[in-house]
Amino acid sequence: MLAIINSIVLLGLEGQKVRVEVDISNGLPVVEIVGLPDTSVKEARERVRAALKNSGFEFPLRRIIVNLAPGDIKKEGAIYDLPIALGIIAATSKKHHETQKKVYAIGELSLEGSLQSVPGVLPMALALQEIDPGATLIVPAANANEASLASKLEILAAHNLSQVVNYWNGKEKLPRIKPNIKLNQNNQVYTIDLADIKGQLATKRGLEIAAAGGHNILLMGSPGAGKTMLARSLPSILPPLTYEEALTVTKIHSAAGLLAPNQGLITERPFRAPHHTASSASIIGGGRIPKPGEVSLATHGVLFLDEMAEYRRDVLEALRQPLEDRVVTISRLATTVTYPAAFLLIGSMNPCPCGFLGDQDKECVCTPHQINQYRKKLSGPLLDRIDLHLEVPRLTYTEIQNETPVENSTTIRERVKLARQRQLQRLKETGITCNAAMSSKHIQQFCQLTTSARRMLIEAFNKLNLSMRAHDRILKVALTIADLNGDKLINDIHIAEAIQYRSLDWNNE
Repeated sequence: MLAIINSIVLLGLEGQKVRVEVDISNGLPVVEIVGLPDTSVKEARERVRAALKNSGFEFPLRRIIVNLAPGDIKKEGAIYDLPIALGIIAATSKKHHETQKKVYAIGELSLEGSLQSVPGVLPMALALQEIDPGATLIVPAANANEASLASKLEILAAHNLSQVVNYWNGKEKLPRIKPNIKLNQNNQVYTIDLADIKGQLATKRGLEIAAAGGHNILLMGSPGAGKTMLARSLPSILPPLTYEEALTVTKIHSAAGLLAPNQGLITERPFRAPHHTASSASIIGGGRIPKPGEVSLATHGVLFLDEMAEYRRDVLEALRQPLEDRVVTISRLATTVTYPAAFLLIGSMNPCPCGFLGDQDKECVCTPHQINQYRKKLSGPLLDRIDLHLEVPRLTYTEIQNETPVENSTTIRERVKLARQRQLQRLKETGITCNAAMSSKHIQQFCQLTTSARRMLIEAFNKLNLSMRAHDRILKVALTIADLNGDKLINDIHIAEAIQYRSLDWNNE
């Protein structure tokens, strides 16, 4: 007898309907799973066999064929355990079971028959509500909160196989999970506040500009100058996530399997800090079936590369495309997937191999050739994509002991929020949300300069031999500075400050 259960397959962050077809016929006892299953899907036959037996159901000693249609899409993971088990029960039932076209099921079975959480439930649910609005999705109870964010679906939570079978037979009702979309942004606690950091007023100003416009930033200074602490304080001044941004962040973390059981919407901007030994695949994303990398996991948050010059050259060069396009496309023989990569990059590095070039107290022992080779680890095209280059000097003892009150992160964040609101209002018809994401067309449309500011920019472009990309970055930063000041036009003060943040351009001349 044939039974059909609906399920879903995840391709990147996109989903597609899957028909789990189970046919049971006379013949030698065997279970065959077809439809491009990977090893974890093929192992479902043993999990399902034990789960059925330990849940009080009979596993038929007959020929069982399980087809995961469509057959041209690779299936992976243990998410098909539940629909396969339901299909076997339905196909062996003496009474005829009609296929429930509006009911879908996903979930991994333990050997005792309980349902375990699976990755990627939220993007599957969001895809399903576009494919089949109003459908019912049965998920493990541990995934119910994230699935409930798909508000157009009826989300039913189950703890074990017996509950789902009883629901299927009309003997039991499963709890329906309602979405909880409160961001609770006022309760966020940050480990580092800018008020905790002594001195470094110029660097803090650069961080404020970076947060206000979504600009990439490079901190360069001697060991012990406080680069890492400054970088880790950046999330404390970023504006709160919007609901759409929070949903995107949660989707990516769900697809990567990084959501904790029973976790719902992620409400804090992510902060990712991969080690300098990380591979290109772990940073950009990859695998036989591509998974999100660090650039995607940092979407709408911060990607921090500490000691940036120590990262492998291929890793750094791979960042160029996502920094420019704000998405990353991963191609494999079987498929091509695209993940968001709208992150704010903050890198740190020493000014030279020994770290003390330009230091007031310690003398640099590096040769000019060594310094040149060290800085060349960050290529020109990569530096062009970093909007602000900030030098972080080591503090003197007097600065460390200074007790003068300084602005805390809450005060700075309010200015950042106002600047972002101006950008959202200005860019509302473009589909982008911050100055850093503007294209050349947007720059021409929105960057209105005074006559003196235009003259200053032309002079800087010629004298510093800037690339066209560096020119555009200066304009974007200048526009953000104007937004922080509440000015509608970019004037020469804004341009002058923006040029100061391109130190690696004019210091290399």
